[in-house]
Amino acid sequence: MATNITQAHREAFEALRDGAFGNFALFSCFVDGKPAAAIVTINQDGHEYNITPLFVSVTDAMVLTDHDGQATNGGAR
Repeated sequence: MATNITQAHREAFEALRDGAFGNFALFSCFVDGKPAAAIVTINQDGHEYNITPLFVSVTDAMVLTDHDGQATNGGAR
């Protein structure tokens, strides 16, 4: 079966599950101009902070489909 899940996705998921890292945060943001939330990592680089999104929440405009193009759960979300 084809998958869009990368090794980096698996590693981020496992790091979230095992709780070994303390640099994860829930981040209020916008996706395509729509209110959303993201799970991010925050890493300090000198005096700056790098915020890297790992996963974003579903917005009302998103439609989740399977690999055959079929919407999941009857449509959006």
